[in-house]
Amino acid sequence: MRNPDDHAGSDLPSGRREATPTTPDAANGAANELSDAGSARRRFIVGSGALTGGIAAARYATAAPAPRTGATSTGVAGTRPVALSVNARDYVVAIEPRVTLLDALRESLGLTGTKKGCDRGQCGACTVLVNGRRVNSCLTLAMSCEGDKITTVEGLGDGEALHAMQQAFITNDGFQCGYCTPGQLCSAVALMSELRAGDASAVTRDIAKTGPADVSDDELRERMSGNICRCGAYAGIVAALRQVIDHG
Repeated sequence: MRNPDDHAGSDLPSGRREATPTTPDAANGAANELSDAGSARRRFIVGSGALTGGIAAARYATAAPAPRTGATSTGVAGTRPVALSVNARDYVVAIEPRVTLLDALRESLGLTGTKKGCDRGQCGACTVLVNGRRVNSCLTLAMSCEGDKITTVEGLGDGEALHAMQQAFITNDGFQCGYCTPGQLCSAVALMSELRAGDASAVTRDIAKTGPADVSDDELRERMSGNICRCGAYAGIVAALRQVIDHG
């Protein structure tokens, strides 16, 4: 018969073995191995991070600084002096050939009345006059305007006296936030010249007619369609145009 006190391993179920008690020395040894492995991993991570950071810092230190608009630099194309006549004043600015008229006006000449909206020629906020004709200054290279007469919103009035179009915009609430207003004003002033010259638009009924074009509200809306007002002050803008046309 089996001795009740006999705890031989053969009495355990098949496939199982009796667990061997862990001694304090064995436990300490295992803990030391885990600690050494963790330290090795930490040393590896710290070392690789320092190496990567050192390489990045070296590349940054040896990289050429990016050129700044309007400053003398050794960029891709370099800078050159450009003579601009703006609001009846002559300027010479050192800019890269790729600089737009909009950026030259704002960054080099400090004429920040002209606004940068979409910077893609879609909103009209940057409209200025070049030789009396309206252009999107964000799509016009500054160097292409040498020898031209440029007029921005700052140059529409006569000293402290407002231009008739500026006063009409105020009287008829032709603006709300005012961000698009400089471009709207320049475009409206050019529109008056176009009407006097008899230039046709997409809605002009009789393009063979000579002399001043017929002025309907549809005609005014079409001719101002390149200037977007996100506030929706279009009714006031048309009223301002109508006031200048009817009363000068």
